[in-house]
Amino acid sequence: MEKNIAILMADLSGYTALTETHGALAAADLIDKYISIVEKCLIGDTFLHERTGDELMLVSSSPDFLLATAVMIGKQTSKEDKFLRVHGGLHYGKVLQRGNSYFGSALNLTSRIASKATAGSVWCSDEFVNALSDRSVFPLISKGNQVFKNVSIEKQVFELRIENRESVYVDPVCRMLILDTNKAISHPTEEGKYFCCTECIGLYSSI
Repeated sequence: MEKNIAILMADLSGYTALTETHGALAAADLIDKYISIVEKCLIGDTFLHERTGDELMLVSSSPDFLLATAVMIGKQTSKEDKFLRVHGGLHYGKVLQRGNSYFGSALNLTSRIASKATAGSVWCSDEFVNALSDRSVFPLISKGNQVFKNVSIEKQVFELRIENRESVYVDPVCRMLILDTNKAISHPTEEGKYFCCTECIGLYSSI
Protein backbone atom coordinates (compact mmCIF):
# COMPACT_ATOMS: atom_id res chain seq x y z
CA MET A 1 0.00 0.00 0.00
CA GLU A 2 1.26 3.47 -0.88
CA LYS A 3 1.72 6.07 1.84
CA ASN A 4 2.64 9.74 2.01
CA ILE A 5 6.14 10.54 3.22
CA ALA A 6 8.39 13.60 3.23
CA ILE A 7 11.53 13.18 1.12
CA LEU A 8 14.77 15.16 1.10
CA MET A 9 17.48 14.63 -1.49
CA ALA A 10 20.61 16.61 -0.67
CA ASP A 11 23.74 16.89 -2.81
CA LEU A 12 27.15 18.47 -2.31
CA SER A 13 27.70 21.33 -4.75
CA GLY A 14 31.08 21.00 -6.44
CA TYR A 15 31.70 17.35 -5.54
CA THR A 16 32.96 16.52 -9.04
CA ALA A 17 35.37 19.47 -9.02
CA LEU A 18 36.69 18.46 -5.59
CA THR A 19 37.18 14.85 -6.69
CA GLU A 20 39.04 15.86 -9.84
CA THR A 21 41.24 18.30 -7.92
CA HIS A 22 42.04 16.43 -4.70
CA GLY A 23 41.42 12.80 -5.69
CA ALA A 24 39.30 9.87 -4.60
CA LEU A 25 40.65 9.64 -1.05
CA ALA A 26 39.76 13.26 -0.28
CA ALA A 27 36.33 12.72 -1.82
CA ALA A 28 35.71 9.58 0.27
CA ASP A 29 36.81 11.35 3.44
CA LEU A 30 34.47 14.23 2.65
CA ILE A 31 31.52 11.86 2.17
CA ASP A 32 32.26 10.19 5.51
CA LYS A 33 32.28 13.61 7.17
CA TYR A 34 29.07 14.59 5.36
CA ILE A 35 27.24 11.50 6.60
CA SER A 36 28.52 12.11 10.14
CA ILE A 37 27.22 15.69 10.08
CA VAL A 38 23.84 14.64 8.67
CA GLU A 39 23.37 11.90 11.26
CA LYS A 40 23.78 14.51 14.01
CA CYS A 41 21.16 16.77 12.39
CA LEU A 42 18.26 14.32 12.24
CA ILE A 43 15.07 15.67 13.81
CA GLY A 44 12.13 13.57 15.02
CA ASP A 45 11.68 10.35 13.05
CA THR A 46 13.83 11.53 10.14
CA PHE A 47 16.38 8.96 9.01
CA LEU A 48 19.05 8.60 6.35
CA HIS A 49 17.66 6.08 3.88
CA GLU A 50 20.46 5.78 1.33
CA ARG A 51 23.48 7.35 -0.31
CA THR A 52 24.22 7.43 -4.03
CA GLY A 53 27.52 9.16 -4.73
CA ASP A 54 27.28 12.52 -2.96
CA GLU A 55 23.47 12.45 -2.88
CA LEU A 56 21.77 11.53 0.37
CA MET A 57 18.10 10.58 0.58
CA LEU A 58 16.39 11.26 3.89
CA VAL A 59 12.77 10.47 4.73
CA SER A 60 10.30 11.27 7.48
CA SER A 61 6.61 10.92 8.19
CA SER A 62 6.61 14.63 9.05
CA PRO A 63 7.41 17.48 6.64
CA ASP A 64 8.11 19.67 9.70
CA PHE A 65 10.77 17.28 10.99
CA LEU A 66 12.39 16.99 7.59
CA LEU A 67 12.42 20.73 6.96
CA ALA A 68 14.06 21.33 10.35
CA THR A 69 16.60 18.62 9.49
CA ALA A 70 17.40 20.27 6.15
CA VAL A 71 17.95 23.64 7.83
CA MET A 72 20.18 22.05 10.45
CA ILE A 73 22.26 20.31 7.76
CA GLY A 74 22.73 23.60 5.94
CA LYS A 75 23.79 25.41 9.10
CA GLN A 76 26.24 22.74 10.20
CA THR A 77 27.90 22.17 6.83
CA SER A 78 28.39 25.90 6.27
CA LYS A 79 30.37 26.04 9.53
CA GLU A 80 32.88 23.51 8.21
CA ASP A 81 36.04 24.97 6.71
CA LYS A 82 37.16 23.27 3.48
CA PHE A 83 33.82 21.57 3.03
CA LEU A 84 31.27 21.82 0.22
CA ARG A 85 27.99 23.71 0.09
CA VAL A 86 24.77 21.72 0.10
CA HIS A 87 21.73 21.97 -2.14
CA GLY A 88 18.63 19.83 -2.16
CA GLY A 89 14.98 19.17 -2.89
CA LEU A 90 12.02 18.55 -0.55
CA HIS A 91 8.79 16.88 -1.57
CA TYR A 92 5.81 15.24 0.10
CA GLY A 93 4.02 12.50 -1.79
CA LYS A 94 2.97 8.90 -2.10
CA VAL A 95 5.51 6.09 -2.33
CA LEU A 96 5.37 2.33 -2.20
CA GLN A 97 7.67 0.72 0.35
CA ARG A 98 8.86 -2.79 -0.34
CA GLY A 99 11.41 -4.08 2.11
CA ASN A 100 14.00 -1.35 2.53
CA SER A 101 13.25 0.28 -0.83
CA TYR A 102 10.87 3.01 -1.93
CA PHE A 103 9.19 3.27 -5.34
CA GLY A 104 7.11 5.96 -7.00
CA SER A 105 7.13 9.15 -9.05
CA ALA A 106 7.57 11.21 -5.87
CA LEU A 107 11.20 10.10 -5.74
CA ASN A 108 11.85 11.20 -9.31
CA LEU A 109 10.26 14.59 -8.69
CA THR A 110 12.30 15.15 -5.53
CA SER A 111 15.50 14.41 -7.44
CA ARG A 112 14.50 16.78 -10.26
CA ILE A 113 13.74 19.56 -7.77
CA ALA A 114 17.07 19.03 -6.01
CA SER A 115 18.97 19.29 -9.29
CA LYS A 116 17.59 22.81 -9.87
CA ALA A 117 18.37 24.15 -6.40
CA THR A 118 21.39 26.40 -6.14
CA ALA A 119 24.24 25.92 -3.65
CA GLY A 120 23.19 26.77 -0.11
CA SER A 121 19.47 26.35 -0.79
CA VAL A 122 16.72 23.76 -0.79
CA TRP A 123 13.79 23.91 -3.19
CA CYS A 124 10.44 22.65 -1.91
CA SER A 125 7.44 21.44 -3.90
CA ASP A 126 4.07 23.06 -3.22
CA GLU A 127 2.86 19.69 -1.89
CA PHE A 128 5.62 19.80 0.71
CA VAL A 129 4.94 23.41 1.69
CA ASN A 130 1.18 22.81 1.97
CA ALA A 131 1.82 19.80 4.24
CA LEU A 132 3.75 21.89 6.79
CA SER A 133 1.92 22.64 10.02
CA ASP A 134 3.30 26.20 9.98
CA ARG A 135 4.92 27.44 6.80
CA SER A 136 5.95 30.73 8.46
CA VAL A 137 8.61 29.07 10.64
CA PHE A 138 11.22 29.40 7.89
CA PRO A 139 11.24 32.00 5.08
CA LEU A 140 10.14 30.42 1.80
CA ILE A 141 10.48 32.34 -1.47
CA SER A 142 8.31 31.34 -4.41
CA LYS A 143 10.27 30.45 -7.54
CA GLY A 144 7.08 30.26 -9.59
CA ASN A 145 6.11 27.35 -11.79
CA GLN A 146 8.97 25.17 -12.98
CA VAL A 147 9.23 22.53 -15.69
CA PHE A 148 10.85 19.24 -14.72
CA LYS A 149 11.98 16.44 -16.99
CA ASN A 150 9.49 13.56 -17.22
CA VAL A 151 6.91 15.53 -15.22
CA SER A 152 3.83 16.26 -17.34
CA ILE A 153 2.74 19.50 -15.64
CA GLU A 154 4.54 22.55 -14.30
CA LYS A 155 5.12 22.54 -10.56
CA GLN A 156 5.23 25.51 -8.23
CA VAL A 157 8.32 25.45 -6.03
CA PHE A 158 9.67 27.48 -3.13
CA GLU A 159 13.25 28.25 -2.16
CA LEU A 160 14.63 28.02 1.35
CA ARG A 161 18.11 29.35 2.08
CA ILE A 162 19.74 26.86 4.44
CA GLU A 163 23.12 28.46 5.08
CA ASN A 164 23.70 30.36 8.30
CA ARG A 165 26.06 32.83 6.63
CA GLU A 166 25.02 35.79 4.51
CA SER A 167 28.15 35.46 2.40
CA VAL A 168 30.54 32.62 1.79
CA TYR A 169 33.73 32.32 -0.18
CA VAL A 170 34.40 29.27 -2.31
CA ASP A 171 37.68 28.11 -3.77
CA PRO A 172 37.22 28.75 -7.53
CA VAL A 173 38.94 25.45 -8.42
CA CYS A 174 37.83 22.74 -5.98
CA ARG A 175 34.65 24.57 -4.80
CA MET A 176 35.41 24.08 -1.10
CA LEU A 177 34.30 26.64 1.47
CA ILE A 178 36.92 29.01 2.82
CA LEU A 179 35.61 30.44 6.07
CA ASP A 180 38.57 32.68 6.85
CA THR A 181 40.27 34.21 3.82
CA ASN A 182 43.04 35.51 6.09
CA LYS A 183 44.21 31.92 6.50
CA ALA A 184 43.81 31.04 2.81
CA ILE A 185 46.30 31.39 -0.03
CA SER A 186 45.65 34.56 -1.97
CA HIS A 187 46.30 34.96 -5.67
CA PRO A 188 49.50 36.96 -6.28
CA THR A 189 47.95 39.27 -8.88
CA GLU A 190 44.16 38.89 -8.77
CA GLU A 191 42.66 40.72 -5.84
CA GLY A 192 39.91 38.89 -3.96
CA LYS A 193 40.86 35.40 -5.19
CA TYR A 194 41.63 32.84 -2.49
CA PHE A 195 42.52 29.16 -2.53
CA CYS A 196 42.54 26.30 -0.05
CA CYS A 197 46.01 25.08 -1.06
CA THR A 198 48.93 25.62 -3.42
CA GLU A 199 47.63 22.85 -5.69
CA CYS A 200 44.45 24.80 -6.38
CA ILE A 201 46.24 28.05 -7.08
CA GLY A 202 48.54 26.19 -9.45
CA LEU A 203 45.62 24.66 -11.32
CA TYR A 204 43.86 28.03 -11.47
CA SER A 205 46.91 29.73 -12.90
CA SER A 206 47.25 27.07 -15.60
CA ILE A 207 43.69 27.50 -16.89
